[in-house]
Amino acid sequence: MPAVVTCRVAVPKDIEPLFQMIDGYAKKGIMLPRSRKVLEKQLDQFVVAEVDGTVIGCGSLCRLGNDLVEIRSLGIMDGYKGLGIGSMLVNKLTEEARRQGIPKIMALTYEVSFFVKNGFSVVEKEIFPEKVWTDCVNCSKQSCCDEIAVLKMLD
Repeated sequence: MPAVVTCRVAVPKDIEPLFQMIDGYAKKGIMLPRSRKVLEKQLDQFVVAEVDGTVIGCGSLCRLGNDLVEIRSLGIMDGYKGLGIGSMLVNKLTEEARRQGIPKIMALTYEVSFFVKNGFSVVEKEIFPEKVWTDCVNCSKQSCCDEIAVLKMLD
């Protein structure tokens, strides 16, 4: 594990590292792309993990309704995967959902075991019409989506 990993709310200087990380995942087809302009507008939804001032991970929380948020854009730079940093980011995002009084957190993922390890359960995508109508309707994989839906209920 690196010396000290800090998870914090994203700030304007994080836009470029966020863009680069998300773009790398998007080019592999495992994350939706986000433009710098979109990141600028949604910056308050992002948290980052950093080591020695370098952003090495990110994630965001997108509100889908009064009682539901989605974890999005969760990624870790190569060389830092498997060290628990993803779980740190999910914990930070979960704290934020609790702070906002939102009882349900969902994600669409290819990394089911990671989310199960972090307290999520596999569910049917169809129980999230909020997600389907806001994002999936514009996705190229809409009719052949291979992501798995996971849900965590907060107490």
